[in-house]
Amino acid sequence: MTGVYFGGLTVLLFGAAAAERFTKPPEAAEVSSPDWSVTVAAIEGGAGAAAIAITDRANRLVCANSAYTQGFGTQTSPPVLKAERSGLEALNRAAREAWRDGDAAIEKFEDISLRSWAVTVSRAGRGEDHLIWRFERLAIPTPGEAVQMNLSGPFGAMLSRAGIEAAITAPDGTIRSVGAGFAERAVGDATATLVGQSFVSFLRADERERIFFAREGRNGTPQTLIDVPLAEVGQAGLPPSPDEGTTLMLLVDSGVGVGSGWDGSAQAGVAQLEALLSQLPLGLAMTDRDGRFLFGNDAFLRSVGRAEGQLPSFPTDLVVREDKGALSDAVRRYGRGPANRGDMAVRLSASPDEPVSMGLVGVRGLGEAAVLISLADTSEETQLKRQVAQATKMQAVGQLAGGVAHDFNNVLTAIIGTCDLMLLRHTPGDSDYDDIQQIRANSNRAASLTRQLLAFSRQQTLRPEILQLPDVISEVGPLIKRLVGEKIDYFVQHDRNLGPVRADPQQLEQVIMNLAVNARDAINMNGAHGRTRAEKVKGRISLLTRSVKSHEVVKLGSEILPAADYTVLIVQDNGGGIPPKVLPKLFEPFFTTKEQGKGTGLGLSTVYGIVKQSGGYIFADNATGNSGGSIGARFTIYFPVHAGEAPQRRKAPVPEASSEWSAGGKVLLVEDEDMVRAVAERALARAGYEITACSDGEDGLEAMEAPDADFDIVVSDVVMPGMDGPAMVRAIRKANPEIPVLFMSGYAEEALRKDIDIPKMHFLPKPFSVAAITEKVAMVMAEARAQEVD
Repeated sequence: MTGVYFGGLTVLLFGAAAAERFTKPPEAAEVSSPDWSVTVAAIEGGAGAAAIAITDRANRLVCANSAYTQGFGTQTSPPVLKAERSGLEALNRAAREAWRDGDAAIEKFEDISLRSWAVTVSRAGRGEDHLIWRFERLAIPTPGEAVQMNLSGPFGAMLSRAGIEAAITAPDGTIRSVGAGFAERAVGDATATLVGQSFVSFLRADERERIFFAREGRNGTPQTLIDVPLAEVGQAGLPPSPDEGTTLMLLVDSGVGVGSGWDGSAQAGVAQLEALLSQLPLGLAMTDRDGRFLFGNDAFLRSVGRAEGQLPSFPTDLVVREDKGALSDAVRRYGRGPANRGDMAVRLSASPDEPVSMGLVGVRGLGEAAVLISLADTSEETQLKRQVAQATKMQAVGQLAGGVAHDFNNVLTAIIGTCDLMLLRHTPGDSDYDDIQQIRANSNRAASLTRQLLAFSRQQTLRPEILQLPDVISEVGPLIKRLVGEKIDYFVQHDRNLGPVRADPQQLEQVIMNLAVNARDAINMNGAHGRTRAEKVKGRISLLTRSVKSHEVVKLGSEILPAADYTVLIVQDNGGGIPPKVLPKLFEPFFTTKEQGKGTGLGLSTVYGIVKQSGGYIFADNATGNSGGSIGARFTIYFPVHAGEAPQRRKAPVPEASSEWSAGGKVLLVEDEDMVRAVAERALARAGYEITACSDGEDGLEAMEAPDADFDIVVSDVVMPGMDGPAMVRAIRKANPEIPVLFMSGYAEEALRKDIDIPKMHFLPKPFSVAAITEKVAMVMAEARAQEVD
């Protein structure tokens, strides 16, 4: 290894090739020899840069940037980094693939320090005789990982200067990482890693149970050993036991020899320890034997929801009333008894619904300090757990909603069909005519609710197109203006260079309308009840579009939103905002904050279902002004930018032409619901068809195999007990492959077509009217007859 000062940068060069390059005289050097100092300067990056290394054909490390040397050292090359067997196999497999194919990748590589990396390997060089390895760090390091990574850097050196040596140990007591000062005092070599060796093998204890570095012998200074657990959660979600999780081992140097009274330096040890604790990303605090706080670092104050400098007098001031007694007893026990450690679950008064794990360690020989308390900041983990639980609940509710909508559609089909049949026997002016029309109108209104349930459960039929969001917003704009009225300002602003999206324009219009109406209601409600006369301002609804690139998404740090290019739709109002307790339930079906009778609670759940089925993501929060106060609700929808063909020009929907078929025919009708089967049979019989009705797939197949069976069309439900509709049709098509098929279902056509995959099938959604089923059957039969003629 050779050090070269190049343009203000110390460059590390490795291997015989590099040594030869700089030992040959200029006239003997080959012109084609690579200048590795230039290479390293090119791959060097700032903070957070990827770790990059270059290896030769023999897998030797040729050069690397500082991120690589700090992360993995200078003694190992990428194929043989310190890792578990599975990780080493992945590295060697990637090297072989890169030599063979030119490049390779590992989605997740975990080294011996439990850090996760995304690895890419590519072949390079004029003779393609080198591999370039790039290690990108995955996710944000945990507090334990952050400490572990910093031990070998300036942070570890600072601790050594303060008389504190540090090491990270595994649950079995082996070393995972050490600072340079610990390695120097333990084996005499500051560059030694000591990974995998037993921590206690480098220490010894005398007859008075004082701890020393074994290498220093009796001439060394005694050490105060403090172990800080880095694990946040143990097995089964309980607090970690002393035998599980990684541990930060701190050796605090007393600063005096054995012959002196080392207890006299306790105050110096406390000062050193406080200097260390203030720098660590862990929530740590110290108390005296009576349980009174002596110190708490910033991370501890953040964990307990206190501002800087607002450390209370006792730990019990931080927890709920029910946990005060147990915590007080634990602190006194660890402070007065033998030095040991333990954990307990407590509920903080700042967040009483989420138990946290509090670690307690008895310390001795540090003056008044008797107990070290550790508390991990798990706010991000808690938020992620809530998001996962919410997503799971929404999925379960969506499945339930889809099933309820399907069954309810059967009932509505029977009601609407019966009303149609009754209307055929009554004329306007009849005493019963208006009542029947009212029943039918209410049934159609109920059918629209089931369509909203299907939208929430992501089971409605979509007809996506490639479009631009501003085009959809401009078309729905006039309707929004009429809905919000003149008392509310309607503001639209579009970003430049918006990418096209793939979505159903009609469903997208429904999303915009539902959000606009929701904003209008929030403004009206807040204007009437939420503000005084002096505070009232004119209502405002804003529709904004933005272009967000993938690197901007990465900066957001979202656990839900994948890195990609998005076209974003923002709907914002100044109606007072969303209460925090309402946010988790906002998209649930039938949840509403409106007065009884003024909302179904399906508007936002429909929006959620349409966005998710379109491949997008929706987030709700409160927009804040310059002063930090809440000014209204904000819904942000991310649609992935569609890469491919250009946006299609919107076309007006073409109504389905009615068929003039009137020749009759034989119909095999298969439906397990008695009410629906009766309505469909009567409707088709009135249209002149000869009907054979069956209650399940087995009966339908038996009727089809009868000697006199000569059916012109099969009309069948999809989901039935026993043999379902698709299974029956497949069996029928084996004997009669050309017979037309019409499926009826309350589920979405798009989902059914993917599952059924039967050619030349037609679909009739439930609920349907008498006219709808007769026209659909006539159209299918006319189309089949036209194909026969051709």
